[in-house]
Amino acid sequence: MAQSKAMAGVRLVVVTAIGAALYGFGGLIGIPVFANTTLKPAMAILALFAGIYGPVVGFISGFLGHLLTDAFSGWGVWVSWAFGSGLVGAMIGAFPRITKKRISKGEFGGKDAAILIGLSFAANFIGYMISAILDYFFYGEPLDKVITQQLITSVSNTVMIGIIGTILMVLVAKNYRGRQNLTLDSSKKSR
Repeated sequence: MAQSKAMAGVRLVVVTAIGAALYGFGGLIGIPVFANTTLKPAMAILALFAGIYGPVVGFISGFLGHLLTDAFSGWGVWVSWAFGSGLVGAMIGAFPRITKKRISKGEFGGKDAAILIGLSFAANFIGYMISAILDYFFYGEPLDKVITQQLITSVSNTVMIGIIGTILMVLVAKNYRGRQNLTLDSSKKSR
């Protein structure tokens, strides 16, 4: 029993590290839309990891991944926005609980997609609103600039998650469904 708990912990660390790396380096690919704001397909990766593994993986992958993106992007590290990405990951991490882990049973339908998209918008709006407020108070950024960044980020991230994230979740559900169809035929004995 202790070994399986230890292995579960190791698995959680590995999954989180992979999620952070994919989100972080994937975040370098984007279309600039406003000051230090890009249309970022990597948001779908964050939603995928958070939507499958939950809020802890979501928060850490979002926070560390965003720090990686900032470190390599050239515009400097913005801890406030990395924290916002962590919050987004944590909130999207509620998806498995809300959907009763249907995806792990190979199920991802229209209702699940609607939940993912709605949860993504709420998470992006709240998480990055906190980032914008932190920028205003701690970095002295103009309020109109950070609110504009937050609104553009919330909408564009939700679109990326709605399109790419939904496709990824469908593929993951299909993979889980395929695994469940595998059975061992015990009637044949090995020689």
